[in-house]
Amino acid sequence: MQKQIAIGNETLIYTLKKSKKARNVRLSVSHDGTVVVSMPFFVREKVAERFVKEKSKWLLKKLALFKQREGQKRTRYGKDDYRKYKEVARKLATERVEYFNETYKCKYNRISIRNQKTMWGSCSSKGNLNFNYKIVHLPLRTADYIIVHELCHLKEMNHSKKFWDLVYIFFPNYKEIRKDLRKLGISLN
Repeated sequence: MQKQIAIGNETLIYTLKKSKKARNVRLSVSHDGTVVVSMPFFVREKVAERFVKEKSKWLLKKLALFKQREGQKRTRYGKDDYRKYKEVARKLATERVEYFNETYKCKYNRISIRNQKTMWGSCSSKGNLNFNYKIVHLPLRTADYIIVHELCHLKEMNHSKKFWDLVYIFFPNYKEIRKDLRKLGISLN
């Protein structure tokens, strides 16, 4: 169902979707500027409206970013790409984890390669390192940063000063790399 809301001096149109599977209110923005709010059936529409207002700063920033990219060529990846590059990504991640781990000396369980839409990498509390197969399409230095970022989470499961001090060992310019990754629209955990 289409809804609209006034944010500052702008009127924003969004689609409200109620879902049996939804557990929380969720806001998403597509690169074409489509805004969708998903929510459980039991949640009132006023809650969704309040949520959109609370997230308005983030939302307007995302919409401006996508508007700025309008007309730019976007690379599309599909399941065939995932199958094609999965093992290449696994080899890259494994080799680079082993290389950086000579310094960090972390214990990890396994390395998984995934086809994630919103994440470059993650680290589980069980010591599993997960990487997006698309790291093979990044410059090596950027892929290395993602690998180091997740490896450091094995020692610090947060983004505290201690964590960033660990990242700094190999990437004193980590803030610049993070900025570049944000422009690509995929995050790290």
